[in-house]
Amino acid sequence: MSGKFIRTASLEEILAMDERGEIAPVDPDAPPGPSLGDEFWRDAQLVMPEAKTPISLRVDADVLDWFKAQGPGYQTRMNAVLKSYMAAQLRKAG
Repeated sequence: MSGKFIRTASLEEILAMDERGEIAPVDPDAPPGPSLGDEFWRDAQLVMPEAKTPISLRVDADVLDWFKAQGPGYQTRMNAVLKSYMAAQLRKAG
């Protein structure tokens, strides 16, 4: 995805698009999602994501191409792979 279909719009523009039928409606026949229940919300905590540290990283072209071919979010996936490797090494170390 190149982002060519992504654009910013004001609330007024979004409301006008909705009135013209340009925004896909919600399927009224879609089944409701499962309820999380009162216990979930009673114990729920807001967890903010950790801030990422920008770096310059040299990787082989074929590795980068493969991650990019998986679609948007390739950097997030690369980070997840690295984090998984780190966790495995920490477990191995004891």
